[in-house]
Amino acid sequence: DLKGRIRRHNSGEGSEYTKNGIPWKLLYYQAFLDKKDAYAEEKFLKSGRGRDRLKYLLKNTMKSL
Repeated sequence: DLKGRIRRHNSGEGSEYTKNGIPWKLLYYQAFLDKKDAYAEEKFLKSGRGRDRLKYLLKNTMKSL
């Protein structure tokens, strides 16, 4: 439930890590059929190379924020 997850992050519930960045906006998402693949991608995106890839994919979006 993506909308519910964003709503929880913006309410400050659930995680100490996300409540400092309120309000959150959803800029990008991917869907996976397998939970293991989703976790592996999340781990990659939190790495330096993953962050670089997101910056590349969203360079025009980030300029407009």
